Amino acid sequence: MEKLIFKSNAKINLGLNIVSKRKDGFHNLETIFYPINLFDEITFTKSNSFSFISSDTNLNKETTNLIIKSKEALESYFGIEIPVDIFLKKNIPIGAGLGGGSSNAASTLLALINLYNLQIEPQHLKNIALKLGSDVPYFLNPVPSFAESRGEILSPINLTLDKYLLVVNPGIHISTKWAFNQITPKQPLTSLKSLTNYSKIDIENLMSFASNDFEKIVFDHFPEIKEIKEKMMQFDAVFSMMTGTGSTVWGMFDDEEAAFQTELYFKCKNYFTYIQTPI
Repeated sequence: MEKLIFKSNAKINLGLNIVSKRKDGFHNLETIFYPINLFDEITFTKSNSFSFISSDTNLNKETTNLIIKSKEALESYFGIEIPVDIFLKKNIPIGAGLGGGSSNAASTLLALINLYNLQIEPQHLKNIALKLGSDVPYFLNPVPSFAESRGEILSPINLTLDKYLLVVNPGIHISTKWAFNQITPKQPLTSLKSLTNYSKIDIENLMSFASNDFEKIVFDHFPEIKEIKEKMMQFDAVFSMMTGTGSTVWGMFDDEEAAFQTELYFKCKNYFTYIQTPI
């Protein structure tokens, strides 16, 4: 095998609670990760040297992006050099709370292990992933999951979105470090962990108590993002929430026309949009 092409998908958060500050400087959280069909495409080709090129030319200037860090982490673990040409076709907005960078990192780990027939225990791979970023372990197997601790302790759940999902990003970059520096941790009134007791989760029940602790902080500093959520509801979204630390907002719609009319409204504002039909 000389080449692999990986689809590196995005996720949304269905609720995000920051529970406590840890001694190691990270935060304990709880959230529901839900994968969506929006994805970057990464091509890995065996080579005699290393090169990285992205369709997003800004990434070509970086020497420390997560794809490169992931390759270097494997090289360090195995004590080898991995000569490979990597091309990233970037579709997921950067700094948008959709996990694009973390997904790229996990895809790189899996692809290079596969391409070069590297043998590694699953727990060791997860440890490498966690060192790269709190969300990276999730993307090693991105299925609907309850996540806790830093986000690396994962419990798969039976949850299917049977609605039209609209994702909107206004092009505002939110620093994850900045967002966490602003947050005041607190225990949620109803823990998302209770959902792990259900054999199948009803989205209506989930959204009756799910919330994102970062919304108030981000909305106060970036009213344009708050307006996206408000407009979603005006266009008859049944649920809407910011994902991660922002700046992306998603909305769920029962009505197909309402979903596509809402998408058209945001496209006219030159926002990034993605719509996913019910599964």
